[in-house]
Amino acid sequence: MQSRTAFLYPFFAIVLWSGNVIVSRMSAHTIGPEAITFYRLLLAVLLMSTFVAVPAWRNRGAIWPHLGQFAILGFLAMCLFQSLSYLAAETTTATNMAVFTALTPLLTVALSAFLLRETPTVGMVAGGILSLVGLVYLVSGGDPAALLRNGVHLGDPLMFGAAVVYALYGVLLKRWSLPVAGWQSTYMQAVCALVIMFPAFLATPVPLRSLNGETLPLIAYAGGLASVVLPFLWVRGVHLLGPNRCAVFLNLLPVLTALGAILLLGEPVRAYHVIGGGVALVGVACAGTFRRPLRGSPRAAAGFAD
Repeated sequence: MQSRTAFLYPFFAIVLWSGNVIVSRMSAHTIGPEAITFYRLLLAVLLMSTFVAVPAWRNRGAIWPHLGQFAILGFLAMCLFQSLSYLAAETTTATNMAVFTALTPLLTVALSAFLLRETPTVGMVAGGILSLVGLVYLVSGGDPAALLRNGVHLGDPLMFGAAVVYALYGVLLKRWSLPVAGWQSTYMQAVCALVIMFPAFLATPVPLRSLNGETLPLIAYAGGLASVVLPFLWVRGVHLLGPNRCAVFLNLLPVLTALGAILLLGEPVRAYHVIGGGVALVGVACAGTFRRPLRGSPRAAAGFAD
């Protein structure tokens, strides 16, 4: 029987992830998305270099043939996803950002069905419908007709796009099944992402002015806790519990983020957050729970099995 302490790894990973959403919201109008993305990558690479650089160099024979794939993965997860998140934070709430991020498992299943030709499941279809209904209720502020009258805040579709990007990242990881895993994989993705972000960083006006007493703590959290400690906790949790059990903890992300938004940002949590976000998360849970294929064998795996 697995020790209960194993569940602390994904739990505290989600705690740090919710904190990163709060940091993204706090960074809005304080530091540009290109600058904070570059600085967090720089700090993460410097920290990981202290214990990964030498082993990665020794393993360069296995790493080098897959450098292009590491660059694509790093661009998706560490450049594009983060930049879209920071842009979204300027016009949407931390709670909305967390709900969209928590859709990643459902979007991953959907993209897998499309790109990897995996058979769609009953849970994916039902969960997708539920999540769509929940999201419409959420982003409309509890009045779906308002979407026709006023449209949506730019931050909401940006955050949805960020979630799709991160889901694509997960699908490519599965499809490529790279021989380099763990810290070395994360390190190489971060190094490639840092190189990719450098031109965008240079294009920002006076980027060094972004470093001040207000932004340095945000960069330290994003580059240290969220980019180094969080992956360690998550990977350790996946190793002990399996990826599907850990995925359940993503449902806590909007709850913990909402609490942080109330305490640190003074953001109100309305009834439509609870209702819309709750329905969307039920949809995510359905996609992971009901795995009976829509066609073919009636095999189904009820529950999150390894």
